Amino acid sequence: MSLPSQTFNYKIRLIAVSIGFLIIIIIGRLAYLQIFLNNRLLQLSEKNFLRFEHILSPRGNIFDCHGNILATNRPVTSIVWNGSGSKQLLPSHHQLLETIHQIIDKPFHHTATLSAIAHAEKTAKKIVLISDISFDQLSKIIELYPNHPTIEIATHFKRFYPHQTLASHILGYITQINVETMGKMGLEKMLEEVLQGIPGQNLNIINSLGTNLHTQEIKKALAGENITTTLDLSLQKLVELNFPENQKGTFIILDPKTGALKALLSRPNFDPSTFLNPITQNEWQLLQEHRPFLNRSLNACYPPASIFKLVTISAAMEHHLLAPDTIIHCRGSMRFKGRPYHCARQEGHGPVSIEDSLAQSCNILFFELAKKISIDMLADYAHRFGLGEKTNIIFPENEGLIPTSRWKLEKKRERWWPGDTISAVIGQSYLLVTPMQIACMIGSIFEGYRVKPRILENEPIIKIPVPIQTSTRDFLKHAMRMVTLHGTAINVSKLRDITVYSKTGTAQTSSLDKREQGIQYMEHAWYVSYFNYKDKNPLVLVILVENVGSSKTATSIAKKFFINYRDLLENVHTEKIT
Repeated sequence: MSLPSQTFNYKIRLIAVSIGFLIIIIIGRLAYLQIFLNNRLLQLSEKNFLRFEHILSPRGNIFDCHGNILATNRPVTSIVWNGSGSKQLLPSHHQLLETIHQIIDKPFHHTATLSAIAHAEKTAKKIVLISDISFDQLSKIIELYPNHPTIEIATHFKRFYPHQTLASHILGYITQINVETMGKMGLEKMLEEVLQGIPGQNLNIINSLGTNLHTQEIKKALAGENITTTLDLSLQKLVELNFPENQKGTFIILDPKTGALKALLSRPNFDPSTFLNPITQNEWQLLQEHRPFLNRSLNACYPPASIFKLVTISAAMEHHLLAPDTIIHCRGSMRFKGRPYHCARQEGHGPVSIEDSLAQSCNILFFELAKKISIDMLADYAHRFGLGEKTNIIFPENEGLIPTSRWKLEKKRERWWPGDTISAVIGQSYLLVTPMQIACMIGSIFEGYRVKPRILENEPIIKIPVPIQTSTRDFLKHAMRMVTLHGTAINVSKLRDITVYSKTGTAQTSSLDKREQGIQYMEHAWYVSYFNYKDKNPLVLVILVENVGSSKTATSIAKKFFINYRDLLENVHTEKIT
């Protein structure tokens, strides 16, 4: 074979091999795309014409114990412009927009500018013109344009709190992020998974311009579960009505037998509806100034003041440090280690019994007890009543502080001094409690057990026996009755058909020489009570008012509540008869 022929054959083979190699590469690439990248490419392709739409589920309702709505959803109706694909807005379109504007009498949605409407019309897309219109406005529009192709009525649900600020610290609030809602406080947060339900999903097929061609429901939205609370709307309204609007503090009504929380107020409060729409940073800062989100019944701690004397008496009687018939002479002050310790009444109370000491809030008996009693013994009895411990309610709560000699050594690097005990026996010193702990303590004196506070009807009733002798508890009950009849709570003694057991307290917030320097240095006011109307189940009441200087403020609030409470029950009874 000649040389040119061999060269030609070599080139042919080389070309054939190259072509074969290219074909193998192409086949391999196609196989890779079809087999290994099939799912990915399919997803990319589908994204060009498929859109998944998230459908929110209606949030569950929150009820009081009688089935009254505390939080629900309301329908929000919007007028939507449904673009037809016209290249520009026609005169008839302008007339339509003008008519709608006159009926609604408010600006269009912030995104519905004339240019945005024109773009929606050109691309055959939808745009919200007006959101949240009234029924009357909707009726007028439907009457004028019953089947107009450009006008569409859209409805969705929005959280609604019919009683505004009422029980806001229990209900909490939700915020909206994009299209999803999320509980941020209270029951809305604690029961988020139960209330939110299961969202649905639609599959939309669109064209190259983004126009929706077809919608298919692929997952149905399921509404959230309804929640029934232990709150009593009528009692909650009374609590809100009787607590001064301009004062800070808390008001608790607790069923001591079951732990059902019938009413809870914390002031300042807030309107949960505020957060259904976006708020600015400045608005948020203004809200924070008065700390309205602090639940003062659970998360704020206060010196228990004279309420703690019930603990001191219990410890003294259980350890036989005090005879029930003890009489002591109050001259208005007592000296200890060269320092004077004063009674609430500067001129003194004269001869007083143990009951009189509690009823008149005389300090001298307790100062004498401080010489015999240890802080660790006081701490033991405080814990027996549940002070310094979480009540285990479902909400976050503070433990408070019941100091011991070991605590002071570890935290303050010094021993516990006898002078510290003199302050502790009357509820001052380092003692800090939450109002909810006090509510459980008062209930335990009368029932013989501490009950876990409940806010949900389906929560189990949990009772913890109080290791205090029945005779001691009976003495405390009688003393609290004397507080009402002859003592510092005599203001609530003359109430027809209501039996009231009371204890008051005035908690110092600083040294007395600072009292004139501003309201922030004035004392907190306590009033606690175990009461019942006729044959109705007894309830525990706790009122704490910040920086008002005297327990008389809290007692006055309680008296107004008791009168309104009696009137409420009498009216209910009358309605049942008629």
